[in-house]
Amino acid sequence: MTDLPEIHGLCPSRFNAVKDAFAANFVDAPEGLNELAARFSVVIDGEVALDLWAGSADLAGKQPFAEDTLVPVFSTGKAVMALMIARCVDRGLLSYEDRVADHWPAFGAAGKAALTVGQLMSHQSGLPGFSDGVEPAIWFDRQAVLDRLAAQTPLWAPGTASGYHPITIGYLAGELFRIVDGRSMGAALREDFAAPFDLDLWIGLPEAEHSRVAQLRKPAAAPDLGPIDAIKKAAFLDRGSAPGGRGSTEWRMTEIPSANLHGTAKDLARMMSIIATGGALDGRVMLSQETLTEATRERIHGQDKVLPYVMSWAAGFTRNQGLNVFGPNPQAVGHCGWGGSMAFADPEARVSAAYVMTRQSPHLIGDPRALRLVEALYSSL
Repeated sequence: MTDLPEIHGLCPSRFNAVKDAFAANFVDAPEGLNELAARFSVVIDGEVALDLWAGSADLAGKQPFAEDTLVPVFSTGKAVMALMIARCVDRGLLSYEDRVADHWPAFGAAGKAALTVGQLMSHQSGLPGFSDGVEPAIWFDRQAVLDRLAAQTPLWAPGTASGYHPITIGYLAGELFRIVDGRSMGAALREDFAAPFDLDLWIGLPEAEHSRVAQLRKPAAAPDLGPIDAIKKAAFLDRGSAPGGRGSTEWRMTEIPSANLHGTAKDLARMMSIIATGGALDGRVMLSQETLTEATRERIHGQDKVLPYVMSWAAGFTRNQGLNVFGPNPQAVGHCGWGGSMAFADPEARVSAAYVMTRQSPHLIGDPRALRLVEALYSSL
């Protein structure tokens, strides 16, 4: 048992059960994963309905976790990445049925010429990592990463199965975005969403903002990937399968749409409300219903080659079908991140939510603290 810190934010009485669950995660969390700091935010019908935060932003317990504290959410940022690609589709710059190589000819090498944008975004390209050993520093040389991946032979026949791409999908989707839009995905996020809608979300965090970033405690154990093979090693376990220096100035400033988004739970939930409310953000239509349907429909379903789960993938989003981590409705979509963070949208309930924390767990999907909060949320609706 630990002492319960003061809980801040917005909590109407109808959500008292959620506040109780949030408090319980600090003093009696599942698996002993008592929170050091966390935030849980909910948007209903496009309006912030619940927003709770508590704890310390630093591991020494001296700096309070504040309303403007940023948290690195790792793969939860893939949901934002998927929305950015959906915007390109909505603007007519891309179609999910386009071949990636039609926009990026070099990518068509080594048997990848027929791969579509929809297949790429649903982790079907066969490029979850590098087939040959690399140094972790390669991830800070964007062009070197792109050149290797474009030339690489897929680790399975593209379009035949999904295999989660932990880091590579951010470079691939980011380059596709740059080609058709002309801007980096991080720049477009700032210009099209962050600035006009006051969203504190960053792909590539300027050094001037680093003092606002919470410190994380790494998981006490590695995630369970199931039986290990060459594909899983390339994705997660090889020395160069992930960038070095996570948490460093260079890592925070580098644009890695799949892995290093920094933001607040409230603004992740607001961004995801685009899906929950039929395409609008703060009353302004950002995506058509047609694009939303194409972005969130199932692209492939089956045993993933990297994750130890049967997955239903949309165009960049994890679909709730079969997982039941984003509430009770199978059509909800979202993404989870390394250590436990998550963001999701449920169009049926017109709800979106996000959870961030500083004590990381080994759960790849469905951190039990987040599940407790989501269950309490739906019991309150």
